[in-house]
This record gives sequence, C-alpha cells and structure tokens, in this order.
Amino acid sequence: MAGEKDKFVTERAIFLEHIKAAGLRRTDQRDLILDTFLSTEDHLTSEDVYGLVHKIDPDIGLTTVYRTLKLLTDAGLAREVRFGDGKTYYEHHYNHEHHDHMICTECGKVIEFFSPEIEALQDQMASNFNFKPTHHSLRLWGFCSDCQVGAEEGNGAASGAQPRVRVKTAIN
Repeated sequence: MAGEKDKFVTERAIFLEHIKAAGLRRTDQRDLILDTFLSTEDHLTSEDVYGLVHKIDPDIGLTTVYRTLKLLTDAGLAREVRFGDGKTYYEHHYNHEHHDHMICTECGKVIEFFSPEIEALQDQMASNFNFKPTHHSLRLWGFCSDCQVGAEEGNGAASGAQPRVRVKTAIN
C-alpha cells in the first residue's frame, strides 16, 4: 500500500483536517479504514469495508468502521448511495465527477454513467418549475446485457412496486 499512500496525500490531508476540527485524533485504525476505502472504486457497505480491514487488523470493530465512514462522508471524501436493497453503500466523492447508476435487478451489477443530455433536461425541468436543485440522484433498475439473455418480458417488478434488488460488490 506504499504506492497508494503516496497517491492519496490530498485525501489524507482533508481527512486529518476534518477529524482535528471535530476534536478527534488520528489513529492507526482510522488510517487503515481510510486507506482501504480509497484503494477501491467499488460501492461498499460498512460491512464490506469491515470485512476488508478486519483481515488486516482483527481488532477493528464494525462500529469503528461505521463511524469512520461517517467521518469520511462528512469530510466530503465519501458519498452515501442507496440502490433499493435496504443497504447504504459508500463511493468516492472527492475529485470524482457526478454520475448516475443503473442497477441490474437480476445479478446486482451496478453501472455508473454520465449523460450530458440527461443533465441538461434536468436543468431545463428545474427551470420550467422555477426550482433550484441542490443535488440529485438518478437510478435506473433493469437487466444488464448479460442478464437480458435469459430474462423474460415482464420479469420486473409491477409498475407500482419497488424492484427486488441485490447489489453485487467486489466483496460478495
């Protein structure tokens, strides 16, 4: 992880400044959680991060991971996302462009995408209603290209129902 430590100097400085401002101190466990989170581009739950850091330091508890992810979010380094399966996922926020998500309801694959056309349409709709958006999240549920092969027409949730989702991460 030595090369990765050099790679995330700015993120480490932001985190350190944030925890000091909150009256907290830097710890080896927080550093490990930060390094682990920054070293993956996956969408991870607190349990996923816990599984990764626990392999390196079995003394780290789930509560420490959860609280550190909250600190990362408050510092602007992480963003919470929800994909409809009742879990909170964390993804990189600092120095990452805005994007939206497509979630396969069959295999759980999450596809990130950006569309200038969709962004322009959202801006136009907000303007039409004299609405000032502060942020937005677009999530599309359906079948990825791999799962379309075996999917039958109408296999999704009823039009008023929430889709059944199980997100696939690098951990599960």
